[in-house]
Amino acid sequence: MKGIAVIFWLILVMVQLLMAKPGEAIACKQVHSHLRPCLHYLRGQGRNPLAACCSGLSVLNKMINQAKPRDRQIACECIKMAASRAKFKPDKAGQLPGQCGVKISVPISPTIDCREIT
Repeated sequence: MKGIAVIFWLILVMVQLLMAKPGEAIACKQVHSHLRPCLHYLRGQGRNPLAACCSGLSVLNKMINQAKPRDRQIACECIKMAASRAKFKPDKAGQLPGQCGVKISVPISPTIDCREIT
């Protein structure tokens, strides 16, 4: 039980360190870090996303919502690149926000046109 608490605490610390402040650019490193716990699910290797995945998705969505329009487009490109490189299953990527209870403002897709994100 102590081990789980320590891991949870470390994840929270990492999330806080990686969070962009309102108005700051979002780096691909941050986007990929928040999506990393979702890889197993997004590749179709798990039935449900992990709690760390949903937490990361929630933080990522908050960062995107607080960003300037151009930074949202950049974050979108980072998500698009991750989806393509990591071979996310489109159905899993589409289901992830609902599974996590997060209304994400940028779809997780390798085919999205990020220029349309405002």
